[in-house]
Amino acid sequence: MGAGKTGKKSLRNPKSNTKSLRPKIKRTKKKKKNNSKSSTIGAINNHGNKTSRNSETGDVQPASPSHQLRFFLNQFQSANGVQLSSLELESIKDTCVVDVSQDLSQDGSCLGKHMKAAFGSSWKEALCEGQLLEDKIEPGSPAVLVISTSALRSIELLRGMRSLTRECRAVKLFSKHMKVDEQVSLLKNRVNIASGTPSRIKKLIDIEALGLSRLAVIVLDIYTDVKGYSLLTLPQVRGEFWDLYKNYFHQRLLQGDLRICFYGPIPNGNDFEGKRKGAADE
Repeated sequence: MGAGKTGKKSLRNPKSNTKSLRPKIKRTKKKKKNNSKSSTIGAINNHGNKTSRNSETGDVQPASPSHQLRFFLNQFQSANGVQLSSLELESIKDTCVVDVSQDLSQDGSCLGKHMKAAFGSSWKEALCEGQLLEDKIEPGSPAVLVISTSALRSIELLRGMRSLTRECRAVKLFSKHMKVDEQVSLLKNRVNIASGTPSRIKKLIDIEALGLSRLAVIVLDIYTDVKGYSLLTLPQVRGEFWDLYKNYFHQRLLQGDLRICFYGPIPNGNDFEGKRKGAADE
């Protein structure tokens, strides 16, 4: 009987042998390409500017000139504790905002191209020519004034307009490594483009070294720094900017003699409308 039992055991197929005979099939999960994610990333450039290049949804749109103007006026009223009258608001048209092309990036290197577009067919005469014209072109009176938070940012933006300043040198209007007397001397020549910080710009206007007779566009550099501050939010600079704006630019804006170019990220149309509606309900 012992031999018989041994024979039966030898005929059985252990489970371990059964497993070894089955082929192992590895199940691989196919990675799906997330096209929506890439298209959304494509809609936001390196500086956080939202554009209308979302091919799937199409609902992310850049802030229109009217949205930009409302944003700016809200900032003005909030920072200065004032309420603009309906007459003032009516006199400030959307046309006072430079409609920056969405086909070009808003980094420093493209500012020159944006300014050429803003001045249209007269860009060469206004931005490039270097001769003073009696009774027409006053010394020290730029056509474009760029306002930034720092000297480094001012220089960066001037580099983007280098192609326009070969015949007429741009003037740097900030305090770092530059004395007022030196800037006063530079402003005795023809100036088409100038870039600087609010406090030094105001000082030079106060002493009548920097003129405003030709000023057509102010470029407000509203890019945020590494700490998240911008021209309109950096505490000390913010106050200096609004002081400059109230004294020398606001009235010109009301009269239609000045345009503003917001250079940098600003709330897009949808975000702004949402905030606007909430504010109106309060």
